[in-house]
Amino acid sequence: MPRNSLNSRTSRRCRTPLIAVIGSLALTASLAGCGDGSGDSEESVVTVYSADGLKGVEGDGWYDKVFADFEKDTGIEVRYEEGGSGEMVDRVISEKDDPRADLIVALPPYIQHAERKGVLASYDPKGSERVHGSGKSADNRWTSVVNNYFGFIYNKKELTDPPATWEELLDPKYKDKIQYSTPGVAGNGTGLLIKAMQDFGGEKPAMEYLHKLEENNVGPTPSTFKLAAKVDKGEILVANGDVQTNFDQSKTLSNLAIWFPAKEGGKPTTFAMYYGAGVVDGAPHSANGKKLLNYMLTEKAQKQVSGIGGGFPARTDVRPMDENAIELARLIDGVTLFEPNWERIEPKLDSYVAAWKTATGN
Repeated sequence: MPRNSLNSRTSRRCRTPLIAVIGSLALTASLAGCGDGSGDSEESVVTVYSADGLKGVEGDGWYDKVFADFEKDTGIEVRYEEGGSGEMVDRVISEKDDPRADLIVALPPYIQHAERKGVLASYDPKGSERVHGSGKSADNRWTSVVNNYFGFIYNKKELTDPPATWEELLDPKYKDKIQYSTPGVAGNGTGLLIKAMQDFGGEKPAMEYLHKLEENNVGPTPSTFKLAAKVDKGEILVANGDVQTNFDQSKTLSNLAIWFPAKEGGKPTTFAMYYGAGVVDGAPHSANGKKLLNYMLTEKAQKQVSGIGGGFPARTDVRPMDENAIELARLIDGVTLFEPNWERIEPKLDSYVAAWKTATGN
């Protein structure tokens, strides 16, 4: 595929329980109000299907904080299920005739896939006017709640002279010491395909490279999140990932280091892998899903993205200056950013994944 094909194109009513009303008199209607969903039951719950990465293993992630605050402020219980972006979106699509989730959060191009499949309701959440246009749907079907960037990790204890290029990963010393998550299942696995096609100049040369890399690759895995622990222990030395998740994990996994591969002779590159959130069409508690989406985009929640979650705020007017924010800015300084055209990529995703399977034998 040509290089420029990856480049950017510049009601039913619900009833709030009396105890929640008494305890929430000071809340705005956007958080305590009800009745704006077409399929809401009277339950004070909201079900979230999400890509992994924002919920902490020790209960200390951005989701943990935001969900706890949301439950306290609204009396609405958050029920949460996570997996790979592709897995979560596929579940929502399979449940289209009997929706179970109220809110879906996924990485690109999977959130765009959910939009194309017609499983996202049109909703313009409060605060979305502060989100950059590339981070939200033109039809108000989804908006990013946390910004993020694709990256790789390595074991800095074992690799005192770490790799810098894709080509170095073909060295026999990395035999069975490299693993990346499955394209078509994990958002970051698909991200690896996008970056390889960008860096190598198209689909064919990228697949030729990944065919060679298979000699050192342990094999596919559905979870990017779990690769960090394997790298930290030295079971493998290099894996794919993303800045937000791996930066957060590095606070407890001391051997992790983040890097951005370059093609030999070129400069390191990366691109945004935001967490896009949308209300599920026909959701059983759509009003509550809208409230939670509004809550994620509040200034309070957005200011916590870096300090708690190790990510980047989706709102352009929120500029945290905490220690994490400063370190994150330093991490991507000097890395060339490119913007994939997700609207072109998403319809071709199946063919890209098929080409990857053919090239690697997976």
